[in-house]
Amino acid sequence: MEQHDLANWYRKAKRDLPWRRSCNPYHIWLSEIMLQQTRVESVKGYYLRFLEKFPTVEALAASSEDTVLKAWEGLGYYTRARNLHKAAKHVTEKCGGTFPDTYEDLLALPGVGPYTAGAIASIAFGRPVPAIDGNVNRVMSRFCGIREDIGYPATQKRIHQEVTRLLKDVPPGELNQALMELGATLCTPLSPKCSLCPWAEKCDAYSEGDMEQLPVHEKKKPQKTIPVAVGLVTYNRKILMSKRNQSLLKGMYVFTLLEDETDPLRCQAMLKEAGLRTGFSKKLGEGRHVFTHRIWEMQYFHFELEELPSECTLKQMGAFFADASALRNLPVPAAMKGALHHALQLLEEV
Repeated sequence: MEQHDLANWYRKAKRDLPWRRSCNPYHIWLSEIMLQQTRVESVKGYYLRFLEKFPTVEALAASSEDTVLKAWEGLGYYTRARNLHKAAKHVTEKCGGTFPDTYEDLLALPGVGPYTAGAIASIAFGRPVPAIDGNVNRVMSRFCGIREDIGYPATQKRIHQEVTRLLKDVPPGELNQALMELGATLCTPLSPKCSLCPWAEKCDAYSEGDMEQLPVHEKKKPQKTIPVAVGLVTYNRKILMSKRNQSLLKGMYVFTLLEDETDPLRCQAMLKEAGLRTGFSKKLGEGRHVFTHRIWEMQYFHFELEELPSECTLKQMGAFFADASALRNLPVPAAMKGALHHALQLLEEV
């Protein structure tokens, strides 16, 4: 049976990843959240450091959001970190520190969707439920010869049924991980290594020779490019910062951002309208950051405040001043790393 062929291959060929050395649901949950939209190699170090800082779900729940975001800094998609913190509080306050062990109860945790719930339920608790991510969609669409758009509900339903069928007679957590491993290492989007695949002889796409055309995806909309002025607004060796409230980078600390504007004099006028009387000092550089649906083309500008703004102005902006030491300890997103480098240079100039 094909599930036994796959499970036998997985036992011999699986990569030695730190989260595979544990059946602790906290460890598995953490790794699955970190692995969402992030490469395995990038996650390894974060995972180990995060567990060292927050060894238990109780330790994570007891920490402040800023502390969690700082530990997550650079991993991106910061909503994951905020939901991780919320879910830890849910587990400690409503579940007595014990992780839910069913798919349905896991799905109720903040930030846990169908794939993550299936992964935790099957790997940590042996529940026979599918865990279908992009790798599994690709493997199953090729193996079963599914040539309808992968985003169609009917296509997703069929893949769910096919994976559920495979979960019989093998440990479900092992089978789910085997499917993911096959997609990550052999059944890759381009140049799949079919000669090494345990399923090659039974794979529909291999027999038809259209592996790289599957799965079928609806064409994505192109990313929108947005010009952004990053204002480094300083006063007396301190810099103006704010905690982001918008959904993009929510909860992270950023410099003064002016979207759709990169002329320094117009930026200066906009700052004045907000209650900040500044003088334009110089352009410090430029940067670019690619998000999922947009691209920021950034210009870094240094503005020096002519006078300290009122508390009312700062409150309206949700802003505060930070010196170099405080700036280093704030959770700053990767999109701001270039600006952070320039900011620290400004603050540390004698």
